[in-house]
Amino acid sequence: MRTNRIFWAVVLVSAGFLLLLNNLGLLTINVWNFFWPTMLVVLGIWFLVGTASGKGEFVMEEASVDLGDAENASIEVKYGAGRMELDASADEGKLVSGTFANGLDARVKKVGSGLNVALQPHKRAIPEVFFPGNWITGKGLSWDIGLSKDIPLSLVFETGAADAHLDLTELQVKDLVLKTGASSTEVRMPAAAGNTTFKVEAGAASLVIYIPDGVAARVDADAGLASVSVDQKRFPKQNGIYQSVDFESADNKIDIRIETGMASIEIL
Repeated sequence: MRTNRIFWAVVLVSAGFLLLLNNLGLLTINVWNFFWPTMLVVLGIWFLVGTASGKGEFVMEEASVDLGDAENASIEVKYGAGRMELDASADEGKLVSGTFANGLDARVKKVGSGLNVALQPHKRAIPEVFFPGNWITGKGLSWDIGLSKDIPLSLVFETGAADAHLDLTELQVKDLVLKTGASSTEVRMPAAAGNTTFKVEAGAASLVIYIPDGVAARVDADAGLASVSVDQKRFPKQNGIYQSVDFESADNKIDIRIETGMASIEIL
């Protein structure tokens, strides 16, 4: 990681020095004519070095957020490129617990009887995403998160180029929002959370949503050019809406609203 920082520091200082000389008229050539081609060559060399060395690997660190006496919680997760696994495996007495590549930045605020929590990668982890050894060896930004199944939750996920697997089966998720870009996401919805709302805002993403047996669902999709596939044996389509026959009377049901452009979405 230290070599990584030194390398890019030298590149940036050198580039800045050349541009300064150019702006002062001390160079007889136009730096801009070869600046970007040179940068591409440098990046190519760095990819080769990163692939050969395999260095730049993240260190997995444990982190947690105490549950305390909270009766409910709102959790916002901001996550860029990498792999994320999430389920109901939080340690006893914890709202959140898990392992996080190069640490976790967790901000917690008590609001009445609940907690507002914001989770994002530690600042020192973000530059390492761009280290090619992490991409090629598959040792990039990785999170394994457990949430508490003891209290009702409102969850918001904002992800970039991520591979995310969200197993909410045992969680009491009341509200769920997923905002995602060029990602691959798999969501297993709650099995016994009562009423759950799920809003999806997706770009060029691949999304698979699993509805547990015995749970009713209604799906309203504003799909644009997206591909949306819904199991119509369970959720027949009528007037543009996919809906379980027993949706209104079901004890456990999920109301899904999808807004997407060119995503591939499957609901099973």
